Amino acid sequence: MQTVNATQCRKDLFTILDTVVSGNERCVVTTKNGNAVIVSEEAWNSLMETLYILSDPEMLSSIEESESEYPEGCMEWKEWLSTR
Repeated sequence: MQTVNATQCRKDLFTILDTVVSGNERCVVTTKNGNAVIVSEEAWNSLMETLYILSDPEMLSSIEESESEYPEGCMEWKEWLSTR
């Protein structure tokens, strides 16, 4: 994660944006009034989806129930995706 001050961010904005978008990186911009974080749209959407899921008690309960039914030795989701 890159950290820059506001002046440096203004100077290198397009480079920072390219790095954030292409590498799914984050950039912290520091100011005298507090900090801000630049994230890619993909990362932002992922965070929002995660927050939505975690804020829905029914959906969270369904996930927990599914995890408890997950058989030992079964292929992991990421492994399954990589076979596609």
